[in-house]
Amino acid sequence: MSESPPRATKREWIGLAVLALPSMLVTMDLTLLHLAVPQMSADLNPSSSQLLWITDIYGFLIAGFLVTMGTLGDRVGRRRLLMWGAGAFGIASVLTAYAQTPEMLIVTRAILGIAGACLAPSTLSLIRNMFPSPAQRTTAITVWSTSFMLGGALGPVVGGVLLEYFWWGSAFLLAVPVMVLLLALGPFLLPEYRNPEGGRVDLASSLLSLAAVLAAIYGLKEVAKHGLQPVPSAAILAGVLVGYVFIRRQRTLEHPLLDVRLFANRAFSASLSTLLLTVMFLMGVQFVVAQFLQSVLELSPLRAGLWLLPAVLSGMVAALAASAIVGKVRPAYVFGAGMVLAAAGFAVLWGVSASSGPGLVMFASVLMFAGLAPVSALGIDMIVGAAPPDQAGPAAAISETSNEFGGALGIAVIGSIGTAVYRGQMDQDYPDGVPAGAEDTLASALEAAARLPDQAGETLAAAAREAFARGLQVNSFVAAPLMLLMALAVSFLLRQIRPAAAEEEAAAEPAAGAETSPAAPGLQEEPAKS
Repeated sequence: MSESPPRATKREWIGLAVLALPSMLVTMDLTLLHLAVPQMSADLNPSSSQLLWITDIYGFLIAGFLVTMGTLGDRVGRRRLLMWGAGAFGIASVLTAYAQTPEMLIVTRAILGIAGACLAPSTLSLIRNMFPSPAQRTTAITVWSTSFMLGGALGPVVGGVLLEYFWWGSAFLLAVPVMVLLLALGPFLLPEYRNPEGGRVDLASSLLSLAAVLAAIYGLKEVAKHGLQPVPSAAILAGVLVGYVFIRRQRTLEHPLLDVRLFANRAFSASLSTLLLTVMFLMGVQFVVAQFLQSVLELSPLRAGLWLLPAVLSGMVAALAASAIVGKVRPAYVFGAGMVLAAAGFAVLWGVSASSGPGLVMFASVLMFAGLAPVSALGIDMIVGAAPPDQAGPAAAISETSNEFGGALGIAVIGSIGTAVYRGQMDQDYPDGVPAGAEDTLASALEAAARLPDQAGETLAAAAREAFARGLQVNSFVAAPLMLLMALAVSFLLRQIRPAAAEEEAAAEPAAGAETSPAAPGLQEEPAKS
C-alpha cells in the first residue's frame, strides 16, 4: 500500500529560512551599487568605461554562469556548491567594501557575480528535494521567491540609510554576517544531494552557455540605454546563434549540461514562457515607474523606494496566499486571476501625468505586484516540480536564467517604447534655444534645463516630465490588453495541471521515514550533520 509523500520536519523549515537569506542578499546587491555610485565615483574616480563594467559585470556573470552552476551542483553536491558560493560571496563582499581602485572593484564585483550564480540554483534545487510533498514544496518555493522580492525592496531603503551615515562600501558588508550564518548552520540543517551518475561537466557547453547568455543580455541592456543600434543588435543575434549551437551540442552528449528534453514537457515549457513574460512586464514597468518617481516627481532614491515598498509587500502577501489557494484550485485559474488583477493595475496608470502624486503610482504598483508576484512564484514552483528530481539543478538554473532574460527584455522593450513616445512628444513641445540632443532622454533634458535661464529652464523641464509621463501612459495602455490575452492563454495551456492536493495524492509513494526527506531517484543523499 502506498502513502502520501513524507512531510517536511522542523529541520527542513529552519533550513528554508537559512536558504532564503542569501537569496535575498543576491537581489539586494544588484541595487546597492547603483545607490553607491555617486560616492564611489567621487572616491575612486573611475572612467566612464570602468563605471559601466563596475555596474554591469555582477548581473552579467550571475546570468552567464547560472546553467553551469545548476548542473555543477548536481555533480559535486548541491550543499557543497552552496557552501563554496557563500564563502566566496562573503570574502568578495569584504574586498568590494574596501576596494581601493576601479580595477579592484571590477574584479571583486565579478567574483560576487560568479558566487551569486552558485547560490540561486543551489538553494532552489535543495528546496526541491527537502520538500517532497507538492503542497509543502509550493509553500517553500513561494517563501524562497518572496525573499528575492524583499531583497529588491529593502535594497534602496537599507542602502540609502547606510549611505546616509557611512561610506559607500558599508552597504556591501551586509552580506558578511548572513554568509557566516549560512556556513555555520548549513552543514547541520541542509542535507547533501548529488547525482553520482551525472558525469563530468562539459567545458565546451559551459563556455557556449556563458557566451550565449552574456551576448544576449548585453545586447538587450544596450538597446534599453541607446535604442536599436547595430552593435547591440549584433550582440543579440550572436547570442541567439551561439544558443542554437549550445542546444545542438546538448543533443549529442551522453551527459549534457542541460537536458533539452525538459522543454518537451508541456507544464515545464508553458510555465517557463509564462514566467519570462511575467517578469518582462513586471521589471520593465517597475524600471520606468522608478524613473518616474525620481526624475518626474523629484523624489530621492530612498523616498522612491519607500513609496514602492507597499507594492512589494502586497506581492509577497499575494504570493503566500496563492500558494495556499493552489492546494484546492487549479494553478491555471490562479495565474489567470493574477494577470487580470495586474491588467487593472496597468489600466490605473493610464491616468498618470507629471502632476500626479506618488499615491496613484503606488496604487497601480500594488495591483500589479499583487497580480504578478504569485504568477512568478508559482511559475518557478511548476518549472522545478515538472522536472525530474535529478534534473532539479538545471531546472532551477533555467528558471533563474528566465528571470534574468525577462528583466533585461522588459527594460529593453518597455524602455524603448517609452523613449520613442518621449522623443515624439518632445518633437512637438520642444522649446526654442535648447542645446541639441537634450530631447533624447529625460535626464539630458533636465540637465540642459538646469543650465538655462529660469523661465526657459522651467518650460523645458515641464515639457520633458510630461513627455516621460506620456510614455508611461502608452506603455500601460499596451500592457493592459496584452496581460488579459496572457490570462486567457495561460488558463488554456495549463488547464490540465491539477491542484497541489490532487498532485500529492498522485505522487503517493512508500514512506521513507518521518524525520528526513528521501533522496530523489538517481540522487545520492548524505544526511545533514547532527
